[in-house]
Amino acid sequence: MSDDRISAQLQFLIEADRLKSVLRGTTLCDASRRENSAEHSWHIALYALILAEHATRPIDINRVIKMLLIHDLVEIDAGDNPIHGTHDPVEQDRIERLAADRIFGLLPPDQQTTFRALWDEFEAAETDDAVFAKSVDRVQPVISNLETEGGTWPEYNVTAEQLETRVGAKVARGAPALWQHLKTAIDAWFAGRT
Repeated sequence: MSDDRISAQLQFLIEADRLKSVLRGTTLCDASRRENSAEHSWHIALYALILAEHATRPIDINRVIKMLLIHDLVEIDAGDNPIHGTHDPVEQDRIERLAADRIFGLLPPDQQTTFRALWDEFEAAETDDAVFAKSVDRVQPVISNLETEGGTWPEYNVTAEQLETRVGAKVARGAPALWQHLKTAIDAWFAGRT
């Protein structure tokens, strides 16, 4: 192992530390504060590990966890844009791709290629692993909002229809039983607001 390789790996890890400073739209389940993107990445990796049996198709949980641990690193440059926020998705995609180039570019070439390919796979959400990873990524904020009496849904004026199309469709694609389970609580929350 060369010193250059270790230096590049450590530089990447130091840069990844900045993800701890990116605040998300979602609060913690106790509503004490907003979570940061590093906490989110860890938590959904744990969600995937625990909920893997609910995937619609066979998955490689190690690949899923890798995707989930790295998928939000681009937020170091791009910031968090909540799914119910008002941002231009095309522009956000452009910014995130530039961020992926820069951040994964800190790694030695072999790791750069591997991790960038995993990030691209997650973003495309076409493989069974990526579909399940995307599902889990959408589940955790829903649970946080349900645990905090709607959390940030009122702040973003989220409707039941928006939740179904922006979140439910993605969760149901990779873990339909999980979405059905959550939908009962979601429907009850929205019914209680009318």
